Amino acid sequence: MKIGIVACGAIVRELIAIANRQQWEYELTAVPAQLHNTPERIAPAVQKQLDGWAERFDLILVGYGDCGSRGALDELLAGYEHVVRIPGPHCYEFYAGDEFQRQSQEQPGTFYLTDFLARHFDKLVWRGLGLEAHPELAPLYFGNYTDLLYIQQLPAHAESERAKAAAEKLGVRYRQVESGLDELERRLVGIVEERKRAQISMDQDGMQR
Repeated sequence: MKIGIVACGAIVRELIAIANRQQWEYELTAVPAQLHNTPERIAPAVQKQLDGWAERFDLILVGYGDCGSRGALDELLAGYEHVVRIPGPHCYEFYAGDEFQRQSQEQPGTFYLTDFLARHFDKLVWRGLGLEAHPELAPLYFGNYTDLLYIQQLPAHAESERAKAAAEKLGVRYRQVESGLDELERRLVGIVEERKRAQISMDQDGMQR
């Protein structure tokens, strides 16, 4: 089965690791992670990537949550066959699953980082929000946060240090949990296996006719 993957740039590394481990036949294209700062642009950007792909693959995985699109992404994908978005609201929940739910309930004033966001905090968050030029605006964006939780996918000392530096810049308490890729992999494998079963069923129906 040939799989196409259209993914947010923030989770490309993790998706490649999973796809290679599962030995899938796949092709991946990335959508810029910066679009999270303008979520209304996510669905049009995904549509641009999907155009021309629909007939090339048995399954297209969309590596996004809703990600602030307010349902626009799911509305778009409903118009395509064999195109499936990873279930979940955002990548924090993809990685941490029930642990994210627990953390968000116990510490509602938490700012979250993944490996990707830890690496690119200054570019995507600090400069992306214009805070390098106007640091006095930081309290408007982050004044209600008390904690920063770094959800670590792959162990890396450099990312931990960057996440700690981000917490210090925001003036909040630093915490860290290790999620790995198991939860995300479980969801992806579930989608692929369901599609395989559907293909087998269709092939069997065709043979019986």
